[in-house]
Amino acid sequence: MLRLLTFTLALLAFSSSTVLAARPNVIIILTDDQGYGDLSCHGNPRLKTPTLDQLYAESVRFTDFHVAPMCSPTRGELQTGLDAFRNGASAVCEGRSMPRRELPTMGQIFKDNGYATAHFGKWHMGDSYPYRPQDRGYDMSVHNCAWGIRSLAEYWDNDAFDDHYWRNNKLEQFPGYNTDAFFNEAMKWMKGQKQPFFVYLATTAAHGPFYVKEEYAAPYEDLGQRVANFYGMIVNIDENVARLEEFLKENDLRDDTILIFITDNGTVAGEKVYNAGMRGKKTSYYDGGHRVPFFLRWPAGGYDQPRDVDTLAHSTDVLPTLIDLCDLKNKRDATFDGQSLVPVLGGDASGFADRMFVIQYLADFKKWSGAVLWNKWRLVHGDELYDIATDPGQKNNVYDQHDDVVKAMRDYYEAWCTRSEPIMGRPNYVGIGTEQEPVTWLSSCNWTGSYCDNWGNLAAKDRFGHWFVEAESPGRYEVTMYVYHPAANAPLNQPLNNVPARPITQAKLIVDGKETVVDTKPDDTHATFHVSFDKGQRSTLEGQFLDRNGKPLCGAFYTFVAREGDESAAGEPAGQ
Repeated sequence: MLRLLTFTLALLAFSSSTVLAARPNVIIILTDDQGYGDLSCHGNPRLKTPTLDQLYAESVRFTDFHVAPMCSPTRGELQTGLDAFRNGASAVCEGRSMPRRELPTMGQIFKDNGYATAHFGKWHMGDSYPYRPQDRGYDMSVHNCAWGIRSLAEYWDNDAFDDHYWRNNKLEQFPGYNTDAFFNEAMKWMKGQKQPFFVYLATTAAHGPFYVKEEYAAPYEDLGQRVANFYGMIVNIDENVARLEEFLKENDLRDDTILIFITDNGTVAGEKVYNAGMRGKKTSYYDGGHRVPFFLRWPAGGYDQPRDVDTLAHSTDVLPTLIDLCDLKNKRDATFDGQSLVPVLGGDASGFADRMFVIQYLADFKKWSGAVLWNKWRLVHGDELYDIATDPGQKNNVYDQHDDVVKAMRDYYEAWCTRSEPIMGRPNYVGIGTEQEPVTWLSSCNWTGSYCDNWGNLAAKDRFGHWFVEAESPGRYEVTMYVYHPAANAPLNQPLNNVPARPITQAKLIVDGKETVVDTKPDDTHATFHVSFDKGQRSTLEGQFLDRNGKPLCGAFYTFVAREGDESAAGEPAGQ
């Protein structure tokens, strides 16, 4: 009996280790602002993407796959498996780009199951603790801030070449073009792993500004410089995917790696050249705004024979699908709006026949501003109905011809609102006084109030906002406020990069309605305040710069908070 028990335990241990060893690696490539039509394999008559075409030829392709029409909402849905308005990341700024801190992410679920996890490239789901990638399950992250180059949260003079990015908590300069650098870092990291790995590789390309070497844009210059540069950025992505493919082959990783290619919304610049017959582009609720490529290849799992799947699918499906494909345990009891696509991959789409879902985003929820999808039906804005099986360009509104379809889809939307509205307005609190981020980095990209996430907004006269903060340590804090990124070392009342001078003579800090005002000098680059917080205290914090009459001129676009005695926030904050 003892020998039998010993043998049984040994067999169980062997089986367990075999299952763990058999778990595939996973790489998700998410490109930015590249639409369904911005691939030659999807019929683009000009753009050449030979490597992605080859991946297409080796993959299961979901041809009716949808995301949000905008960046952060798609990323939050991908990471949490929950709709944008239900996970908290419903917009690209205004305090609504961060999935709620209590929600487990894709990175955390993979890490819980023994995977090494890494993120490279764009994050755009929070720049402060506890919303950064390294706070949400990623062992390693090389990333930029907010939406990327020329974002106000980004290092102030990044231009896609030899840029400064964060490696976890440290700011470093990376040589070369930014897409090249992110792929370089990803391959370097993967080469050193001794366990199954999960890589989330999210390029900033092909989001504007459209910076790329001339050699990539030159073949498309007859289309105008904007489109030429946009296409050039995609060609560079394709070239980097080729390098990744060669890396996987050389390191015997190709067969047992699930490789997914997806984009985050519809095209931003290519729609006039080719849009695969669809109406709309990025930000639109018509299919051109949210129908995107989705390729999945896993040779060892049997998913390397090319075939199209026309089942309606959504960004929230990716996480539950990977949980099933990789045999992951949902140790945090996460719930999902999405469904596992594994049955569909096996040829059984019966569980999706009556499925509906809602696509909606923006900071403020407005009822009927969105789309409901059901098989080939599209209900847009609540009063436009399209059958894309016969009308893929969504030109003919048949709302008045299908009362039963309209009722079913409107009823679904009403039920979705009922379960979503109680949670969609919850504030996202940034932690201050934390060991993970001794100097809390706050930018106007993530404040609540006005839309203010690029240099054009910085020049506007009506940009104010506040942050929600939670003190994780009690004590007295130093709050330092800037108009310009601190690395620019620019005086508060001087012009910079086409931002006009403001006659700033005072600064005001408002904490939970209590105001404190200090004078500023002409050559000051910042203003400093001191305020006390109790442990666990949740507050609203707002900074303003004033003229000599006390009139607010603008918000404090960059604000840094540090507990006194830990690390000073005065001058140039650590890592900037």
